[in-house]
Amino acid sequence: MIQLTKIFHFEMAHAIHGYDGACKNIHGHSYELHVTLAHTEQKDGYIPSPGFDLDFKEIKKVVKDTVIDMLDHKVVLSQAFLLKNPSSISPENLFTWKVEPTAENLLIYIAQELSKNLPAETSLCRLKLFETKDSYAEWSK
Repeated sequence: MIQLTKIFHFEMAHAIHGYDGACKNIHGHSYELHVTLAHTEQKDGYIPSPGFDLDFKEIKKVVKDTVIDMLDHKVVLSQAFLLKNPSSISPENLFTWKVEPTAENLLIYIAQELSKNLPAETSLCRLKLFETKDSYAEWSK
């Protein structure tokens, strides 16, 4: 099976309510997201013209429209954090979640949103989300 991966970058701030460490405060990351997709039909031999199952341009559009535009330059905070810190409610770029916006929960969100919006013949195989250069979480089917 041939899989294609496209890499995306976005900036996002968050805080982790209930965490006993620096991440309990609002802070930001430069995220790197790797999205790996495959065509659902297994094919033998070469791919007929134009020669690819999935178009990187189409992958870019779906991921940008579905995920990147929702998270880039946003402050993502849980309802629990906002209840405890009501002065944080004012930003116009606030995205409120029912759960804590950890790397793991971000991956679950991204997988759910992408799965709803991918073309029918496309399968989401793997997501890798780097929160820093040397720390990432991975989701796989």
